[in-house]
Amino acid sequence: MQENIIITANQAAAQSPSAWQRQLSHAIRDPATLCERLGLSQAWLADAHAGHQLFEICVPEAYLARIVPNEPNDPLLLQVLPTGDEADATPGYVTDPLEEADHRPAKGLIHKYANRVLLIASPTCAINCRYCFRRHFPYSENSPSRVQWQEALDYLRADTSIHEAILSGGDPLAASDRQLAWLVEQLESISHLKRLRIHTRLPVVIPDRVNEALLGWLSSTRLQKVVVLHINHANEIDQAVVDACTRLKQAGVTLLNQSVLLRGINDSVPALAALSERLFEAGILPYYLHVFDPVQGAAHFDVPDQEAKALVTQLLEHLPGFLMPRLVREVPGKASKTPL
Repeated sequence: MQENIIITANQAAAQSPSAWQRQLSHAIRDPATLCERLGLSQAWLADAHAGHQLFEICVPEAYLARIVPNEPNDPLLLQVLPTGDEADATPGYVTDPLEEADHRPAKGLIHKYANRVLLIASPTCAINCRYCFRRHFPYSENSPSRVQWQEALDYLRADTSIHEAILSGGDPLAASDRQLAWLVEQLESISHLKRLRIHTRLPVVIPDRVNEALLGWLSSTRLQKVVVLHINHANEIDQAVVDACTRLKQAGVTLLNQSVLLRGINDSVPALAALSERLFEAGILPYYLHVFDPVQGAAHFDVPDQEAKALVTQLLEHLPGFLMPRLVREVPGKASKTPL
């Protein structure tokens, strides 16, 4: 009888949500609550509701804690607070700025570049960034079940030139560890695959996501592991994020960062220099600084190319070369990112 009780308890623990899942389920999902928690004027609410109707808000408590209260221009707040500008129709800004619809040979799979493919491992994110280039992505059409994944996996098996699988989303780490462990196991059985790359924001917005279960399947794979984080401002990196990065590095993960150059958030030399310095302190190397993808609803974040180039030229005076991110644009149809 005692043995049965122990088994039942273990099964219940396995089925209960983990700390990061509980945090995600309690994320702020309406503008009124966000404004109230941060002491923002009710004058923001009408515009915030307008943007929220187009792209729903989602802000976890761990990220909220890093936003300065009563400061409407806080660079972290501006990344997550909906505005009325999102309803503006701007010429040249479209729902699929990278033309990903033209490169989906199987459900959940995007193949744009030689030697690597991208897998939509989860349709959801832990935070809804207002500038997201996939804010209009048809996730309902690209969320495979285990059975449906077989088409994408067969595609990878048949193309021996593919050496790298990139887990993306949404945010791939929004999927359960059970599902991710299964998917990675399928990938590592494909002999010509060498690398596993994960593009994620979850270790930043909910650092508790880097738990024992994640580290278990991540450390056990034969594939070389690269985690590309998405951090736009130094204030996003607190001690909990540093600790999460340390755990990832101890599991044999190479940590890189890509940022987006965003008007009013990091479009200055001091902000970009502080970001690179803080990244390195956390054990992360700067990788890409993307100029803005022209996604519908986010034109107010755009920084013109010439201004972006001038910023990077000035940044060279403040940083060693290994802390300089590459300024790039993703141009649909090109064989790689385009340096600027």
